[in-house]
Amino acid sequence: MLTTAYIGLGSNLGDKEANIKKALELLEEDPGVHVKKVASLYRTAPLYKPKQDMFFNTVAEIETNINPHELLKLCKDIEKRLERAPTERWGPRTIDLDLLLYGKDKICASDLVVPHPRMTERAFVMAPLAEIAPELIVPGGCKAIDLARLLLRDQFVEKLV
Repeated sequence: MLTTAYIGLGSNLGDKEANIKKALELLEEDPGVHVKKVASLYRTAPLYKPKQDMFFNTVAEIETNINPHELLKLCKDIEKRLERAPTERWGPRTIDLDLLLYGKDKICASDLVVPHPRMTERAFVMAPLAEIAPELIVPGGCKAIDLARLLLRDQFVEKLV
């Protein structure tokens, strides 16, 4: 059975666009994953640690037949392949992949929480998510597009062409 999931991708080190593009290619190479839609790239201000370079962010909608823990492992493997080095929390990184949503599942495990616990406070997640799934109901019960509009009032997010 195929499940629709959403993955947030971000980079603020090196060639940010190339890092995200390569991560998407590596996702698509996995036989259990099909990348259906990818939002535009967005240039975004660091939210929690402001003294670092701007990020590029996007969100991908995928169909998968692998379970959420295997999908998380795939995301972490891609980060390693793209040489993400351990840094301080919310610090600079070559690539970051976050499992945002996995179908309608709610998961609270030591290694995985879905829906992603901070996705609804982040314009850098909600703006690209709203681009590809505007009517999607997100945690809290509102549409992705409505929450994105609200968050964009206070957080810098610029859509790149």
